[in-house]
Amino acid sequence: MSVIFTSTIKVAEDGTWYIELKDMLDQRVEICKYMDEYAQKIEDLGNDYGGNIDTVNWYKDDDVPVYIMDEIRAQMARYQAQVEEILGEPLIQ
Repeated sequence: MSVIFTSTIKVAEDGTWYIELKDMLDQRVEICKYMDEYAQKIEDLGNDYGGNIDTVNWYKDDDVPVYIMDEIRAQMARYQAQVEEILGEPLIQ
């Protein structure tokens, strides 16, 4: 059994972004409006599988503007740096 999640970046009608996080095994869907919320929800879902997530596939809707993608990338880079500082080693070897 492979644990696969999908993360789809979407834009709400008010122009704000969110990430739709989906567990492909049981089809649960979580809506994440902030990167901290995304990190917590992916950890919570992963805990149901002993913390072992095989794959996270990333997608974006066609209407997501470049500036939102840039904002999300920057937030993810900051989050990664925080985690690496705590761990004392890089996440990606």
